[in-house]
Amino acid sequence: MKELFCGEGPRITVIGGGTGMSVILRGMKRITGNLAAVVTMADDGGGSGMLREDLGMLPPGDVRSCLLALADVENDFGELMQYRFQEGMLTGQNMGNLILAGLAKMAGSFEKGLEKAHDIFRISGRVIPVTCQEVTLCAHLTGGTIVRGESNIPKTVIAGEGTIKDVYLEPSNVQCLEDARKAIRKADIIVIGPGSLYTSLIPNLLVGGIGEELTDSDAIKILVCNVMTQKGETDGFSPADHVREIEKYMRGSKLDHVLVNNRMIDEETAARYREEGALQVCFRPGEKEALEQRGIKVIEDDFIDIKMGYVRHDADKIAFKLTEIYDNRDLPLLCNFCGED
Repeated sequence: MKELFCGEGPRITVIGGGTGMSVILRGMKRITGNLAAVVTMADDGGGSGMLREDLGMLPPGDVRSCLLALADVENDFGELMQYRFQEGMLTGQNMGNLILAGLAKMAGSFEKGLEKAHDIFRISGRVIPVTCQEVTLCAHLTGGTIVRGESNIPKTVIAGEGTIKDVYLEPSNVQCLEDARKAIRKADIIVIGPGSLYTSLIPNLLVGGIGEELTDSDAIKILVCNVMTQKGETDGFSPADHVREIEKYMRGSKLDHVLVNNRMIDEETAARYREEGALQVCFRPGEKEALEQRGIKVIEDDFIDIKMGYVRHDADKIAFKLTEIYDNRDLPLLCNFCGED
């Protein structure tokens, strides 16, 4: 397996999962040769859920998306990896998931299969499952209901059984991979998000070892805030709400920066999202100032790219802003005689 952080540029570790994570990784690989993605293993829906149930393997979906974001492959091959079957016994399944399942079976484990995938796809950086233990994401809802299963949580909220009070893992003693520890320990910048707050981002923070490494880390810790709320998960949330919930699970560690989009989306796009129960994530009066009083630097800018009515983060703008933050960081004072801290 390729060593962590053996290239040029700032050492960046991204923690998360889902589409948002893979989007910003495409921009980050252009600014550094030292990139690691620590990916959630709590997914139990869609094609990943099918393979998890049928083959007893870890969910490959988020790992696959990150691999493709960091891969040096031809467009046709990338499209093949994303192809989803529309009929027959494989309906709903993704070709890339099947390839990762085959590699895992051939190599004898998900972790070893992922090593082979890094070589096959010529990955720029490392994609690291946060854990290789079987986990189930659970939630306590405000109405008293306990929900088990990542994909069931927003569905149950939408059904009216309460909002998310907190989330946890079963088993509770699951531990992270040593490579995930190293990716945090050696990072200059740690980026959390974007992604589904409770079902893609926070599950990583619940895994044993991650919170401890974040607490001990001197890296710049940055939250890339979601642009839109997610129905059944973050209804009515502001950037400050996202910060509060992330820090709640960081086990004493704190964020240094939060990147927030301040470009208002056009009415046609906003109307389509409203039909799906999603609104743009915006500050309430006084929230930005309150975060900055706590020492969290709020960076607002136009961070979005709208194509065919879909709102995504602009990967290049996010990458540029990370470079700017890194270049303007406060460096430790060095001893004039020995060059040590």
